[in-house]
Amino acid sequence: MERLFLSPPEISRELARLGSNKAETRALDLFFLGILAGIYIGLGAHTALTVSSGGTLDAGLTRFLSGSVFSLGLILVLIPGAELFTGNILMTIGLLTRRYPAGKMLRNWLIVYAGNLAGSIFLAWLIKQTGLFGYGPEAYTPLGNLAISVAEKKMALTWAEAFSRGILCNMLVCLAVIMAISSLTVSGKILGIYFPIMAFVTCGYEHSIANMYFIPAGLLVQGQLLSNFGAMWKNLIPVTLGNIIGGLVLVLFHPRMLKRLFPSVRQ
Repeated sequence: MERLFLSPPEISRELARLGSNKAETRALDLFFLGILAGIYIGLGAHTALTVSSGGTLDAGLTRFLSGSVFSLGLILVLIPGAELFTGNILMTIGLLTRRYPAGKMLRNWLIVYAGNLAGSIFLAWLIKQTGLFGYGPEAYTPLGNLAISVAEKKMALTWAEAFSRGILCNMLVCLAVIMAISSLTVSGKILGIYFPIMAFVTCGYEHSIANMYFIPAGLLVQGQLLSNFGAMWKNLIPVTLGNIIGGLVLVLFHPRMLKRLFPSVRQ
């Protein structure tokens, strides 16, 4: 009988192997793969905005539909292949099992984060050129008005709100990555990605790379990206830190990792 998924120990070994590959990837390759991931997540984010921009559906149902289409972003990252900062938090598995030093992991995170930012902003600029957001306060489309509203709401979050939502978000994103890796079929990978990603969007959690599209898109609609570039970091910094903690929670609280880190503690 054909196997459809990996066992938990096999998943751990595969994550560590992938982490080793990421740690050794050339910086330029990481940056361009990071740009691709920023574009892919941005495409999912824009599709989610589009779904939410019209109609009078129940708010919860609208968030569900938005989350359903947003999962496209991670599907594109994990199946065709790209480098996404939030998923790469799982590289801590290889670090804690001493496959590579902290410097190589941090190098990956920094380069990929910069690439994700560049790709997300590029996509937001490109979509602005299509006219889909409209032009000027008197002629914004429903999509343009929603892009402005989403950006403003995200930048208005308190530090604690953004940080805690970032933790919850990346717990689900990293679970989606793990489930995709565990599956040995493309359809299984898609389903493994869909449910956690749909859940985090529906619940209103915060994803740093998605916000690299949402916030610049809203600022670009108003012609304020350069003048308000610093303001978006009021959201991105706490969300990014929360995303890191969310990924670490999954790694550090796994029984196998606890046993490795604290061998004297009975599991």
